[in-house]
Amino acid sequence: MDERSQELTKTGSLSGTPSMMNLSMASGGQGMQIPSSGPISQWDVTSDVAGLTVAFVNAFLVGPPGAPDRGWVLVDAAVPFSAPVLRQAAAERFGPDSRPAAILLTHGHFDHVGGLPELAQAWDVPVYCHPLEMPYVTGRSPYPPPDASLPGGMSFLSRLYPRGPFDFSPYLRELPADGTVPGLSEWRWVATPGHAPGHVSFFREQDRLLLAGDAFVTCAQEYASSSLSQMPIGVFGPPAYFTPDWNSARASVESLAALGPRVAATGHGRPVEGEDLRGGLDTLLEYWEEIVVPQNGRYSHEAAVCDLTGVVSFPPPKHDMRLTMIVAGVVIGVGAALLLSGRRDRMA
Repeated sequence: MDERSQELTKTGSLSGTPSMMNLSMASGGQGMQIPSSGPISQWDVTSDVAGLTVAFVNAFLVGPPGAPDRGWVLVDAAVPFSAPVLRQAAAERFGPDSRPAAILLTHGHFDHVGGLPELAQAWDVPVYCHPLEMPYVTGRSPYPPPDASLPGGMSFLSRLYPRGPFDFSPYLRELPADGTVPGLSEWRWVATPGHAPGHVSFFREQDRLLLAGDAFVTCAQEYASSSLSQMPIGVFGPPAYFTPDWNSARASVESLAALGPRVAATGHGRPVEGEDLRGGLDTLLEYWEEIVVPQNGRYSHEAAVCDLTGVVSFPPPKHDMRLTMIVAGVVIGVGAALLLSGRRDRMA
């Protein structure tokens, strides 16, 4: 590893955790309003695209304020129990009777489809995703298991995250094969697999705006403090604990960088723009193996295999010393408590 990559690893990576490119966006950058952090917050990406953070994940309302019924689109549906928040935000932006033309999914992980059942039913709206994502959202297959052995609180907890299969069959449609986006004539979708088999991103050529989903993100999603505050702002690889194919993930970031986006809003973190975005993507790709791919993760050297039916195979889990220590601590604690209790009984 050369001197530059060693320095990046020191400043951005802990024991193989995907790294951040520290950027000058922490103060808000230029020309973009960076929102304050919080469990629920709404903020503008552009005049006709609003981001909504619910807990640690973002959804997007795409359409100008006051857009008529079926005149706007929702991208992703956040965490479970978020439907009331999303409906309220939509009503405030577009009007109480305005429904979306479509709900678009970047992918079907639990934190991007949580509000989907209630929203699709209440709005009577079609939901679109990539064909390779269909097995996980039509009840046919769970996602590959997470890599809970990686550093960070969110990584450790990922063993508890729902991975499906989820079933939203009555509302689901496949994205058009020609790359067009239902309800958004100026946009196109781009296949960006790796973090999920059928992951897609959405791009508008007119102003080079990218809704990247989790193909890359702009906070250190593996760590609870960064995930919940969505700070500091940078350019990171996809959330590592739920990324089962690192070669595909890199190819996807390459394809997004080649689009030359001016602004990127992602599934986790705040928007990044201009040179901060370009430089961050370039550095991410240049040092991908050193600072993005986990050093000894479950999927570091062997990807999960998936097809149109769902998961075909995946490598075995890595040993997680943290879990061993927790179990050992519990056993020791229980043993000590029983020993003390026995002594008290004999002394009584």
